[in-house]
Amino acid sequence: MTDNPLLQRLDGFDLRFEEVKTFITDPSVIADQKRYVRLTKEYHDLEKILNTAEKYKMLLAGIEEAKKVIASEDDEELREMAREELERDSAMIPDVEMEIKMLLVPADPEDAKNAVVEIRGGTGGDEAALFAGDLFRMYQKFAERRGWQLAVTNYNEGTAGGYKEICFTLTGEDVYGVMKYESGVHRVQRVPATETQGRVHTSAATVAVLPEAEEFDVEINEGAIKWDTFRSGGAGGQNVNKVESGVRLRYVWKNPVTGEEDEILIECTETRDQPKNKERALSRLRTYIYSREREKYLSDIAQRRKTLVSTGDRSAKIRTYNFPQGRMTDHRINYTVYNLDSFMDGNIQECIDRLAIAENTERLKESAL
Repeated sequence: MTDNPLLQRLDGFDLRFEEVKTFITDPSVIADQKRYVRLTKEYHDLEKILNTAEKYKMLLAGIEEAKKVIASEDDEELREMAREELERDSAMIPDVEMEIKMLLVPADPEDAKNAVVEIRGGTGGDEAALFAGDLFRMYQKFAERRGWQLAVTNYNEGTAGGYKEICFTLTGEDVYGVMKYESGVHRVQRVPATETQGRVHTSAATVAVLPEAEEFDVEINEGAIKWDTFRSGGAGGQNVNKVESGVRLRYVWKNPVTGEEDEILIECTETRDQPKNKERALSRLRTYIYSREREKYLSDIAQRRKTLVSTGDRSAKIRTYNFPQGRMTDHRINYTVYNLDSFMDGNIQECIDRLAIAENTERLKESAL
């Protein structure tokens, strides 16, 4: 097994697992919540990989042992049992290898985040608002099945019921990684309650799923700050004028939006104490960069939302819900179910699983594992 390329890729994982296991019991790590959460996730990810790898090794060992029995054993009954074991274990190998490969593909760090979901009625007026309400109830029941917490943040009811717009947060395990596949235009075909001629109408609603924002730390390379000191002017007595308590910092900051470099200049003469002025100047620098980084974050979110929902036009659909035929079709993977009532009741996991498999297959190709 030493020349098995897949096992060779797992070299060192057990050592890192033991290292992380030690870290997450360290009081200093536990006190640093951000680091503790990150390491705990890494611990569970490594645990999954190593457990699957152990299963793989046992299958390989079983195959080798069965081959030896078939080649050397005289007892036909034992040889038959070995042949059955060889067939069974060999059949399991491809699935376990695929499972290991998928676990080795780097996960999207946003998948573990909570999610903000926005549903808006698109083309179709009152019927679109009613359908937006149906989608909300579908996600509400799905969230209950997953054990997630749902909290509505704002909504605008439709004149005939449903919602012109409803926004809510979902909190739980791997929420964004599951719900991200719901972003896009959802098209519905059915006879509206207000339709007297029994004609089928087509309407649409848009769904945007965004990772919940987290507080981010501003990273400043303090070694790159250029400091000057000078004598403060103005009121404050002799000490202010004679001692170089005023500070001036210059820091080159790369704009994350344009890529251009800007020199930030901050002066502070608020106190008679130079260290305190330095501290306050650093605080101002941090606040300035935070505000610029937040501008970028909000810009990115706005762009992502626009990309996710397109225009709300029926032609940009990801799914069609056809009520007269009792079917739902996901156009991204050409998947159809003929139990629409169950799907609208929140039983959407199988469709999401198929979408995840399709995405992971592409990611696996890109990673060349």
